[in-house]
Amino acid sequence: MRLRLAAAVLLSAAAIVAPHQAAQASQASQAAPFNHPGVLVSRAQLDFVRSNLGAEPWKSAWSALRASTFASLSWTAKPRANVECGPSSNPNHGCSDERNDAMAAYTHALQWYLTRDARHARKAIEIMDAWSAVITQHTGHNAPLQTGWSGASFSRAAELIKHTYTSWPNAARFATKLRTVYLPAVVNGSANTNGNWELIMTDATIGIAVFLDDRASFDKAVQLWRNRLPAYVYLKSDGALPKTRPGSKYDTEAEIIGYWHGQSTFVDGLAQETCRDFGHTGWGIAAAAHVAETARHQGLDLYAEGKDRLRHAMGFHAGLQLGEPAPSWLCGGSVKLGLGPVFEVGFNALNTRLGIGMSRTQRLVEQGRPAGTSHFLGWETLTHAKNPA
Repeated sequence: MRLRLAAAVLLSAAAIVAPHQAAQASQASQAAPFNHPGVLVSRAQLDFVRSNLGAEPWKSAWSALRASTFASLSWTAKPRANVECGPSSNPNHGCSDERNDAMAAYTHALQWYLTRDARHARKAIEIMDAWSAVITQHTGHNAPLQTGWSGASFSRAAELIKHTYTSWPNAARFATKLRTVYLPAVVNGSANTNGNWELIMTDATIGIAVFLDDRASFDKAVQLWRNRLPAYVYLKSDGALPKTRPGSKYDTEAEIIGYWHGQSTFVDGLAQETCRDFGHTGWGIAAAAHVAETARHQGLDLYAEGKDRLRHAMGFHAGLQLGEPAPSWLCGGSVKLGLGPVFEVGFNALNTRLGIGMSRTQRLVEQGRPAGTSHFLGWETLTHAKNPA
């Protein structure tokens, strides 16, 4: 069985790097320069938002952002040299502080762009400068995930400030910390953890790569995404078992089922963490959409490759979150709900821009508006709801 599945894994890996994808990767590698700002949000997207702040759903989303503590000009950063994070951030030595400061920096960067009030740009810079002055490492069990969470938000903030504000004297120092402290912790992925880890790490990798104009790291992020998404969301066309991520130690039928938290019946849209809980599953799907969104801003259409997995994953989990009963074959007949407002970016890409009907996902997204913040998710109703740009 192990040999048979190992062979299947090799075929799956070959299928992942299909000829058209290899051509896209080659084109992306040759393309220069990067489009800025282009980490999760583009200038065109933000200009659209800026022109619609008086209309819904952006009006309520903007009000929620402005009322948050992250938006306050009195925010004070709490940097430290070593951020130590154990399982579930226990111990929590700077973990929450770093994530919150990264989100505050992004929140102020958004406020700067949407209001042109320079105080918010200076506050974002103040936060990022505070961290770049002292951070040297992330340690503990959750270090790669923590680096992914914080690196994703910090790269979005830095990208907006660098490319839309006139003066950031310590920008090079912040770039150096992203290159030497954050990028090495995420750029090689995480083959054997639950998939949301690697997808969040990939989200940070691609954001940092764009900010640094680092084509090699960008290409690594794209390959990580291409390796992980087919191994995270199942489609019937995959065969009797889910695809295995190249390099993963889970390659027998029993190991794959165990890795999928005991699930042995597979349907379109089922995710590797569905039978773990919907919270982590939502993070994984959201991070996959984030990577595709940033790649799109750089001229690479990962949605063309991943749209079927993304739409089925969102629809499958949205239906259950909305109250559809779990069938007996799914997770023993009981799922652990808790899917937050995590689908704005993916839903906008597939529904608004591509015109794909997604009724269950739409209901869930609209019920969750305005989406706020959580770890590496920030203000996505504001930035991506009904956004055609």
